[in-house]
Amino acid sequence: MTAGLEVAVYGAYGHTGRFVVAHLRERGFVPVLSGRDADRLTRLAEEFGAGVDARPASVDDPAALERALGGAAAVINCAGPFATTAAPVIEAALRAGIPYVDVAAEIEANVDTFTHFADRARAEGAVVVPAMAFYGGLGDLLISTAMGDWTKADEAHVAYGLSGWHPTAGTRAAGAVSGRRRGGRKVRYRNGRLEYHQDDLRTVEWAFPDPMGPRAVIGEFTMADVVTVPSHLPIPEVRTYMTVEAARELSAPDTPAPTAADEHGRSAQTFLVDAVVRSGDSERRAVATGQDIYAVTAPLAVEAVDRILTGRIRATGVASAGEIFDAPDFLRALSPHVALELRAQSAGDPDGETRERTA
Repeated sequence: MTAGLEVAVYGAYGHTGRFVVAHLRERGFVPVLSGRDADRLTRLAEEFGAGVDARPASVDDPAALERALGGAAAVINCAGPFATTAAPVIEAALRAGIPYVDVAAEIEANVDTFTHFADRARAEGAVVVPAMAFYGGLGDLLISTAMGDWTKADEAHVAYGLSGWHPTAGTRAAGAVSGRRRGGRKVRYRNGRLEYHQDDLRTVEWAFPDPMGPRAVIGEFTMADVVTVPSHLPIPEVRTYMTVEAARELSAPDTPAPTAADEHGRSAQTFLVDAVVRSGDSERRAVATGQDIYAVTAPLAVEAVDRILTGRIRATGVASAGEIFDAPDFLRALSPHVALELRAQSAGDPDGETRERTA
């Protein structure tokens, strides 16, 4: 049973952090609010009411981080840029002996987590799950589910069909950090490794399933899935795509932040994620639909914590969502936040065959 367990949320007052805090409470956890801004933490604690503890901590203050995690069963890091926050919070979690989950979409920050903490976390039997979010986590779960009984594939593709993208301040800050780390270069995953390049990104058409249908997308609009998927699946080419309209809104400096459109605080944004794996002439796909990429990160991260704390995991150390969890079962547990559809297709069967649909 996880009801009543304390879970620390670092960056609790951020846009995604607030969704995570609310969802923890819905699931019966007791959130412990932490982050760098004491005033914002106090206001958030007052908003959520009695029983919610606020513990300010800066990432450059290890003692404060230890106090923030004291007594917690796990920590969810929602504070970007993760290039700055991930390593210190992971260190604090390892010292406290508790699982760490974050929602990082930054490619380089996720690479850093695997590179710097894999051996230590494995040796200590610790659990560190990076990118447990819409980008990186959901795509990895979908690709892992689409794989089914395949042990390898030639290609994996994750196409993001967003109705639009009003980025948060955190998204913009993280993107700026990643851009500086790349020196203005672009990144992709092919031939079994990350490649940095200066090639122009092409606009192509992606045949999204209904109700979206064919849409123009930016090819090699690379997201965190190029780190999470190949971390455990032998797929030499992993590509991600983004609808042109969403990419333009993200890059425009005057695109406003998301605003609430329902009683849960979600924006009106909708998404369709089309994950495809190909092996020879055969193709399998898993499709997820839902509302608000930031809001849906909360059930992803909280479900991850619940499964870790109840022992429903397949690995320890640093592991992505598709490796550590039973991916199809995890996705089914996300209903009603995410609707899932699976399809299989082979040569000569262009329409495919629906195998499963979960509303």
